[in-house]
Amino acid sequence: MTDGPAAPAGLSSAEAAARLRDVGPNLPPRAHPRSFISRVGDQLRDPMILLLLGAFVVVGALGDVADASIIAAVVVLNTAIGVVQEVRAANALAALDELAAPQATVTRDGQLVRIPGADVAPGDLLRLEAGDVVAADGDVIDAAGLQIDESAMTGESVPVAHGQDEPVLAGTVVTRGRGTAIVSRTGADSGLGRIAAGVLAAGVRPTPLQLRLARLSRQLVLVTLGLAALVLVLGLLRGEALDDMVILAVSLAVAAIPESLPAVVSIALALGAYRMARRSALVKRLPAVETLGSVTVLASDKTGTLTEGRMVVQELWTPTGTWTVTGSGYGADGEVVGGSDGAALEPLLRDLVLCNDAQIDGPEAGQWSIVGDPMEAALLVAAAKHSRTTLASRGQWTRVDEVSFDSVAKRMTTVHRSAADNWLVVCKGAPEAVLELLAEPIGAEAARRAAAELAARGFRVLAVADASYDAPPGADHLHRGLVLRGLVALSDPPRDTAREVVQACRDAGIRTVMITGDHPATARAVADELTITREGPEVADGDAVVRGEHLDQVEQIGVYARTQPEHKVDIVTAWQRRGDVVAMTGDGVNDAPALRKADIGIAMGDRGTEVARQAADLVLADDDLRTVVVAVGEGRRIYANIRRFLRYGLSGGFAEVLVLVAGPFIGIPMPLGPAQILWINMITHGLPGVAFGGEPIDPTDMRRPSPSPEHSVLGNGLLVQILQSGVLIGVVALLAGLVCPDAASVQTWIFLCLGLSQLGVALALRAPRAGFAWRSRGLEGAVLLAGTLQVLAVAWAPLRDLLGTTLISPTAAGAVLALSAVPGSVLVLRRQWHRHRAVRGAT
Repeated sequence: MTDGPAAPAGLSSAEAAARLRDVGPNLPPRAHPRSFISRVGDQLRDPMILLLLGAFVVVGALGDVADASIIAAVVVLNTAIGVVQEVRAANALAALDELAAPQATVTRDGQLVRIPGADVAPGDLLRLEAGDVVAADGDVIDAAGLQIDESAMTGESVPVAHGQDEPVLAGTVVTRGRGTAIVSRTGADSGLGRIAAGVLAAGVRPTPLQLRLARLSRQLVLVTLGLAALVLVLGLLRGEALDDMVILAVSLAVAAIPESLPAVVSIALALGAYRMARRSALVKRLPAVETLGSVTVLASDKTGTLTEGRMVVQELWTPTGTWTVTGSGYGADGEVVGGSDGAALEPLLRDLVLCNDAQIDGPEAGQWSIVGDPMEAALLVAAAKHSRTTLASRGQWTRVDEVSFDSVAKRMTTVHRSAADNWLVVCKGAPEAVLELLAEPIGAEAARRAAAELAARGFRVLAVADASYDAPPGADHLHRGLVLRGLVALSDPPRDTAREVVQACRDAGIRTVMITGDHPATARAVADELTITREGPEVADGDAVVRGEHLDQVEQIGVYARTQPEHKVDIVTAWQRRGDVVAMTGDGVNDAPALRKADIGIAMGDRGTEVARQAADLVLADDDLRTVVVAVGEGRRIYANIRRFLRYGLSGGFAEVLVLVAGPFIGIPMPLGPAQILWINMITHGLPGVAFGGEPIDPTDMRRPSPSPEHSVLGNGLLVQILQSGVLIGVVALLAGLVCPDAASVQTWIFLCLGLSQLGVALALRAPRAGFAWRSRGLEGAVLLAGTLQVLAVAWAPLRDLLGTTLISPTAAGAVLALSAVPGSVLVLRRQWHRHRAVRGAT
């Protein structure tokens, strides 16, 4: 292992396991799982179920056993579906919560390991780095520029410097530097645990879409009750019995409302989030699932997101020559070839090893094993390719002080002492940040020209300088007398799939914007390769953002270069001012404000900091931007399925109202009985309704612009489609009653036609699917089961007696089936016609 002095051994795995058994996992107190009884109680308190229970009391008091039995069955079925779906949603969210659990770095068995935060035990040596969330309470045993934001615990708004023997608190954020702390308290005993005990959450808050649908349900209830009252009055005017009309009106009110809507929405959101997790997209907040489908702008980091994040040094420049570094990635093959002035190369490579926090081990199987920042690891690999002895510089020089990399200063400085009591200051960073510190500005001009040339070729460029002292340099003298050692040109090739992601976003109506700290020329070269600048967007720099120059031309900017993390907030705000829904990627501690500001904050799960992961709405476990496209598709799938269910459920309810209101005017005084209405409602809104939540994505949903989250869920023509489908179903059902040759079977014909027509519409509204995968055939199976029950209501004598239907001949059944197929067939033909027009328009 090429590293400095050995770290303390910490706990052994056996000791940690024993302590965890004694004190329990490092988790804050959590709410107890809800009981089965409480879940059932919540279902029974739903306004629609209360309406059903009221109807049950009414018909029971009137002695109508058949209708009371149907109502009881509807209550049981709806309650069972609600409880089952709530449990499934809770289990999915619990599994998701486990997948997205915080991580911590500790020393176990003398080795640094990454473990779940829940596995941290008292006595563990906890490694703290910028971007980490402190996993447990402890005491610092060593620190280098360690600063911690304790505002969440103490209210202190400014990060606090921490030195040896000072306490750190769970839940606070490391903003700068690094250190090691020995854990003293975990779980409920920690400060964070004590606070969490007082603020236990009672449950998952409803999402914005759920709130909008709840408001829609209340509006539907009012409209339906008004229509039910109209049916009641019309029946009384015709001379019907009051008790019969009361039961019919209540049954109609219940049947016209899609009671399974809350279950469909909850399970679609929760299982959608779980499906994303299985595709490496961990959703931290449930509302993010629905917002994802509305994203219009994806603001992405370059390094590690659009590029591989596997930096490799390709060229080294010194004032006296240029060297090429062969090989690729972290492979041990390759060498440094080119220039002849080895005396100029050696100090440059030595400085790259010393001013570096990464570690490399091996090589094994031709590859170096790395721990730390990919760019710093690439510098060590380049030094090793020149000479393995170069890595031994760390043993010859002891680091005694440092100024950690800062995104504002754009440089890192370390102070080293040799065994001979010589002192060395090494500074590396962005060329403009280092070259301005040189003792001889004349040599800086040639370096600036070389850096600009390398950046224009797409390289990321670092400048390296050092200064030697005979005595310890004071803090005010660290950057005095620096001598330029050279430039390092690193490349980070675009991911093989990056162009595919940019094109997929373009097809889906999502604008991709690249944000990087690189030189504008480097950023432009990468953006051109990825086709981000295909439509000719401009490149803006961080200074333009600070001056606000980007606000009026944000639509023309495709690349932001030389940016700092705080600029991302301004970039997000500028797009949001235009009404766009912005997804923002980030991985650093300073990215947290932008991740929170964005409509969807996306953190990298592998290389991202814990702060970024906690601030984000979505965590990419594989750091692959393709996963964002998958997540956007899942969001659109969920929204489309909810709209499909609304079209299906409200069309059927409207058709039932239409049949009961219009029937008497065309000579059908009582088109349906109360039990028949409730039966149709039970089989059509039960299993088929919930199955809509699992429909696969329609590929065309990813080839059109994102739906606006501000629009009504019934917008974009859905309300008109509901009315058209409802009229179509209702007219066909009434036609069945008019052509029925037997007056005693009129209700049966209407009953069959109304139920089967709705199931046919369900098949017509299903999403396109490829192949014959059983998992994507849930809707067809639910429709088949519901259709069997609908036919059984006429074919089986006990159900005929319960529902008041009559047995019909095979010829009559064929006629009813043919009529029932009309609404669904019309919808299918209409969809094919629209798609044909769209294809012709595209060509």
